[in-house]
Amino acid sequence: MGNITILLGELRTGNPRARSELFTQVYDELTRLARIRLPGGQQAHLDAPSLVHEAYLKLSEQEMPSLRDRREFFAYSATVMRSVIVDIARRQNAQKRGSGMHHLTLSGVDAEDGDQSVDAEALHEALEQLERIDNRAFRVVEMRYFAGLSIDEIADVLDLSPMTVKRSWKSARAFLFKELRG
Repeated sequence: MGNITILLGELRTGNPRARSELFTQVYDELTRLARIRLPGGQQAHLDAPSLVHEAYLKLSEQEMPSLRDRREFFAYSATVMRSVIVDIARRQNAQKRGSGMHHLTLSGVDAEDGDQSVDAEALHEALEQLERIDNRAFRVVEMRYFAGLSIDEIADVLDLSPMTVKRSWKSARAFLFKELRG
């Protein structure tokens, strides 16, 4: 995985092949993360490979920020994957006019989470509210839940202590639980 840092450097210098080579390097890991986020292999008519491909298309259409390493890349990918899931849920909900709402599961990160289903749009709105209130907690959720980064990896990316990340993770989860469960 050391190649990721090199490819990110090449991407910053304008190497036109770096983006596709980077995708080839991270495809399996992104697919593994997508499977975790889409329990049962499929959610809202979206399977893990489709989510990864949709995220890649989004990444290809926009200019990626200057990313230093693997951790920053996966943190950024988490944001993109979350937006893909929300966009698809919105399109499907608009087509069905609210019937048959599709749900995401907030499990797979910690065993204590259980199998808590939430609406993708409700989760998106709660995350936007969390971002306005506590940007650090929001970033921790994105990196932990959507990118699957460990507490130590998040601490490294955000230049924080692992204890600070744990506190942010705990408060973010409490906030999201309250917002999503009323």
